[in-house]
Amino acid sequence: MSRLSDLMRQLHVTDPQLGADLEEEIKALTKRRSFGLVFERHQPEAVELPGIKPRRGSKVHVLPPRGSTKKADQRLWQVISIAPTSTSGVAELVELYAEEPEETQVPLEDLVVVAEFKDGIYPGLIETGRVERGGDKPFHTVINAENYHALEMLTYTHRGRVDAIYIDPPYNTGAKDWKYNNDYVEGDDAYRHSKWLAMMERRLLIAKELLNPEDSVLIVTIDEKEYLRLGILLEQTFPEARIQMTSIVINPNGVARDSELARVEEYAFFVALGNYRPALLEDPLLTRNAEEEKFGMATKRSSLSQRKVRWEWLLRGGTNSARAHSPGCFYPVYIDPKKKKIVKIGSPLAENEPRASAPAIDGLVTVLPIGRDLDDDRVWRLAPDTLKNLVDSGMAKVGAYDATKNRWTLLYLPKAQRKRIEQGSINITGRDKNGVVEVEYSSEVKDLRLAKTVWNRQSHNAGEYGSRLILKLLPGRRFPFPKSLYAVEDALRIAVKDKPEAVVLDFFSGSGTTAHAVMRLNKQDGGSRQCIMVTNNEVSANEKNKLRRQGLRPGDPEWEQWGICDYITKPRITAAITGNTPEGDPIKGDYKFVDEFPMSDGFEENAAFFTLTYEAPLAVRHHRAFERIAPMLWMRAGSQGKIITSLRQKGWDISEVYGVLEDFNHSADFFNALEQSETVHTVFFITDDDAVFQMACRKLPDSVKPVRLYSSYLENFEINRGRA
Repeated sequence: MSRLSDLMRQLHVTDPQLGADLEEEIKALTKRRSFGLVFERHQPEAVELPGIKPRRGSKVHVLPPRGSTKKADQRLWQVISIAPTSTSGVAELVELYAEEPEETQVPLEDLVVVAEFKDGIYPGLIETGRVERGGDKPFHTVINAENYHALEMLTYTHRGRVDAIYIDPPYNTGAKDWKYNNDYVEGDDAYRHSKWLAMMERRLLIAKELLNPEDSVLIVTIDEKEYLRLGILLEQTFPEARIQMTSIVINPNGVARDSELARVEEYAFFVALGNYRPALLEDPLLTRNAEEEKFGMATKRSSLSQRKVRWEWLLRGGTNSARAHSPGCFYPVYIDPKKKKIVKIGSPLAENEPRASAPAIDGLVTVLPIGRDLDDDRVWRLAPDTLKNLVDSGMAKVGAYDATKNRWTLLYLPKAQRKRIEQGSINITGRDKNGVVEVEYSSEVKDLRLAKTVWNRQSHNAGEYGSRLILKLLPGRRFPFPKSLYAVEDALRIAVKDKPEAVVLDFFSGSGTTAHAVMRLNKQDGGSRQCIMVTNNEVSANEKNKLRRQGLRPGDPEWEQWGICDYITKPRITAAITGNTPEGDPIKGDYKFVDEFPMSDGFEENAAFFTLTYEAPLAVRHHRAFERIAPMLWMRAGSQGKIITSLRQKGWDISEVYGVLEDFNHSADFFNALEQSETVHTVFFITDDDAVFQMACRKLPDSVKPVRLYSSYLENFEINRGRA
């Protein structure tokens, strides 16, 4: 039933005549032809939360009796009151969204709390384990959660900061491969396609907020069941993007179906935002080199040594580019317009200080970080001291002049390019008259090419390098239709090969192949990319009936141990890093293709595992939920080093990369400790007092970004409320 039909039914109860009149108008509208993708925005989704204790006002489902395999009652109830008993209590319930609501009483143990997406959430995280072999490298994170709510959580930690998203959503085959509102979508469901589109659209809209709008890519895999609808949905959701579809051979033998050709491939959409360009590869993925020679296929090659080294804009873009986000990075840069040379770096202006207060220097042009709109105050990507060092070393320069907006472009060599200079893949060939380095790629770098839009590689066989590879990592454990590790690796190589510090997100992570592929990329080039994975702990349809017959329910430890996250994803990531199976045995077999080494070697990587929680905003505001908010602060600061989970008696703490101050009576000690650290870049101040916050911000070094708690957290999720 669509959301519109649901609302109409409620209106009929309160005003039958108005409901009838509107129904006639809606029927007339639905007869009109529409262009583009048209589908029902179904009743907002809901998710069951078996780990949450019901309380007054909670929305709940009534569970079937233990031992029953009957289909669960999907009616939604609200708890009116709870009466204590000698066991756990009895709840008085009233039915929601019904023309004639029923009332009933049910034992608390027979209820499961339900969260409707339209209600909004205030999320937290509880750590459930970790594996550390990567020293001070950032952590990969696995989040056990409904992915829509996890995406909302990430709007606080990673808005505009994700470099690549890779997702393998349910293909909507009708074979119980996904649920909508806690119920499997069957193949004969008349609303099957629109439910799938509604589910995807909600998640893609939030994913769009997470991607860096100036340089990022979304990769979505799909098969023939929904690729047409998905393509249009992507065009409607990302109208500014460049979209291509690739075909990937995943089963050369083909899958035979009645009265159909044997299908050998699936598809991947690449949705490119801003300045994103696909990385060049040694292997274009279409045909083997021997086949090219055999058939005389001419392959246009692009030598990396003939490409220009990329300089980045100094002006920050994206959602974290506003002046208020990093006041210490709003400062004047003085240039000589005749020589096109950066002459001086000014001091940051105070947060409320007008632009005109930047001192003028005779003969020089004052350049401030101003966006496309002339009233758009942004920030530079670098702190003043960092930029000065790059200017002195010839790695920052004046770019082009925009006559229409009367402003200059400033450029610099980012950290990745400077690292390539150290490694020798980029050579400094000289300096110009202003002392700016002249750079080019080394002639020793291999010829590279763009990947083709058809991939035909043995390494992409999903059976050999998906299902059977998981059996090597997790003997005896199976996961339905995992991707080939090497197919995902190739997709991510195209996406983030040139970004060794990229943030990669997969919110349909399943078995964890995406993180596994990211770790392989890091091993190949020494990168420190990090992957955020989101998966639920859903138990397979077949396993559910067996567990129910045993009298088990979701939330019982004996049930949860068989869920995707606990049974497959977390053990797989742990096994990949340690090189050992869950039983402690060395993994048998070798990795192949781009680099070959024993799987038992593992990876020098770190990973942390979390479960999403649902917090009360009042508890957050009163500093009673800090332990569950703490992992989110850690993620926002880069998922590196220790998590500050307690401020202890001194009321503050500092980790390797961020700090938290709650008791301002001890602020002197906090700032003294901060001065001793060269790596802290973010500080969270816990205060409701605006004057106190402003005073604290003025004491921070320019390179440290201040964040105010808990207002930044609460405002973020209050804005998100009701978006479904």
